[in-house]
Amino acid sequence: MIYVSTGGFKSFNCIQSINELIKHDIHNIELSGGKYKINQIDQLKSEKSLITSLNLQVHNYFPPPEYPFVFNLASLNKDIATKSINHALQSIQLASSLKSKYYSFHAGFLLDPCVNELGKKIKKRSLYDRNQAKLKFIERVNKLAFEAEKANITILIENNVLSHNNFNQFEENILLMVDEPECNEIMNQLRNNVKMLIDVAHLKVSANSLNFDPISFLNKLNKWIYAYHLSENNGKKDSNEKIRLDSWFWPHLKKDLDYYSIEVYGEKPEELAKQRDLAQHMIYNSKY
Repeated sequence: MIYVSTGGFKSFNCIQSINELIKHDIHNIELSGGKYKINQIDQLKSEKSLITSLNLQVHNYFPPPEYPFVFNLASLNKDIATKSINHALQSIQLASSLKSKYYSFHAGFLLDPCVNELGKKIKKRSLYDRNQAKLKFIERVNKLAFEAEKANITILIENNVLSHNNFNQFEENILLMVDEPECNEIMNQLRNNVKMLIDVAHLKVSANSLNFDPISFLNKLNKWIYAYHLSENNGKKDSNEKIRLDSWFWPHLKKDLDYYSIEVYGEKPEELAKQRDLAQHMIYNSKY
C-alpha cells in the first residue's frame, strides 16, 4: 500500500491535512508532525470512523504535543527520555485504536538537539557516550515493544540521516543506526516485533557522508525491512524532494511490503497524488 505523509503540512493540524489529501483521492495517509490541536486524538478517531476508506499509519512525532520537544529514545537526559517514552506509548495506543499495524519512529541521537535545529545544522556540543546511549535505546525500545505486542502493533525503527554539514561540524557520527553494522547490532538485540522502516533519502545522504554503499546496506538489512520512506535529495541533506522515474532506489526495494510512504514536502496535494501513482507503478507494475 502506498501512503502519503502529512509531514509536509507543517502549518496544518491532522484533520486539516487529512481533509486536504482526501479531496485529491488520497486515502492512505501517514500521520507525521503537524500543528498541535486540542482534542486531536478524539477528533482523529471520529474522522476515521466517519470515513471508512481511510487507512492511517502513525509515525514518530505524532500526535504533536502541546509543548514541542525533540523525541529521542537514546537521550541520557531524564526529562527528554521520559517525554519520549510517554509519547511513544501514547502513539502505540493511538495506532492500535486506528486499527493500524505499525508505529514507526526515528533511531536515537547522541545529543539532544533544540527543536529549531531539526533538519538543519546542529550547533556543536558534547556528545553522550555512544555505548551508554545505545544501551538505553535498546532497553527502552524493548520495553515499548513489549507494550506494543499487547496492542498487536509492530514497531518500526527508521534509519537516521547524517547530513554533510553535521558530519563536517562534529567530525564524527552523532546518531544511532546510520550505517549497516550498527543497525544489525541493535536489531539483533530487540524483540521480534521490532523491524525497520528504511528512509531511502536518509540512506543516500548518510552513505555519502560516511562513504558506504547504500545498496549493500539494503541487501544486508533485508530481513529487517518492513517499510520505506520515499523521497529524493542531492546527497548532502534530507530535502524531501520529489521521487523520479530514474531514482536510484527502485531496483533495490522489496516489492511485497504493505507500507511505502511518499515523504515529499513543499508540493500541492495534486502533485502528491501523482507521486503516489508513480510509486504504485514502479513498485507493483515495474519490470524490476
